[in-house]
Amino acid sequence: MAVCPECGGELKFEPSQRRYVCLSCGLSLTRDEIDEIKAKYAVTAAEDEKERLRKEYLKWWSTKK
Repeated sequence: MAVCPECGGELKFEPSQRRYVCLSCGLSLTRDEIDEIKAKYAVTAAEDEKERLRKEYLKWWSTKK
């Protein structure tokens, strides 16, 4: 089951339109658009995790002195 990136609702494939349509909010996306959003989210999530680890390390470093 695909999940809507906008509201978290279920995406249903509409063969006539060749698009996925959210059953909750009505957002319509192609498979390429879904893959692009997922790739962008993965990069953002990785950057957020890296920043969180950096801050955690700096906090640890400053308390060790």
